[in-house]
Amino acid sequence: MKHVGKMKNNGARVAIVYRTLPGDVHSGLVVGTTGLGDMYHDNLMSVLESEAGQQANELSDIIAVRKFPDGNNMLEWLHINGHLKKVPTKGVLVTPDNKTSIPLDELNKLIAEQKGLPSVEDLNPAPITDAPAEDKASAASAYTGKPVEKKAAPKAETASGGFELTPSEMRSRADTLFKEAQRLRKEADAMDPPKKKAKAETSEA
Repeated sequence: MKHVGKMKNNGARVAIVYRTLPGDVHSGLVVGTTGLGDMYHDNLMSVLESEAGQQANELSDIIAVRKFPDGNNMLEWLHINGHLKKVPTKGVLVTPDNKTSIPLDELNKLIAEQKGLPSVEDLNPAPITDAPAEDKASAASAYTGKPVEKKAAPKAETASGGFELTPSEMRSRADTLFKEAQRLRKEADAMDPPKKKAKAETSEA
């Protein structure tokens, strides 16, 4: 099974999120699976073991676009809560089954050779091209250690097709419409002057 392994020094089981890092192919990012709560552990492993998870080149490719049952993006939640650990690739044993293990650094060399790449240095994680913008930001955040910058949510569209306005925006729009109405009235009066009402003459009996 892909994306699973254990640490050489203590045998701790890990999910391998990134086999290499940009600019540092001798390091990867892993998640210690035993340190997760049951819900997060079970859902992460379910995605890892799924067909999509096993077909993914990197585990990060799939968890960057999946969410935990509580609605949190998987990759972002693991990063924010300190579960992503940068480790030397030579310190991780990849364990596709109970009988096989291979150091991650050696596996990376084999993958580079299979892809016809000159060296492991050319084995950079593939960009997540089909992920939503916020999920791409989560992946980048996991690399840089910087929090994801939250953008202001777009204004909700109303049933009438317009957008909700703040009170100040409403007043500003009302002023603009009032000035426009005055301008149109003046132009209409210039083209077709309104008739003056005849003053009724009064006479005393």
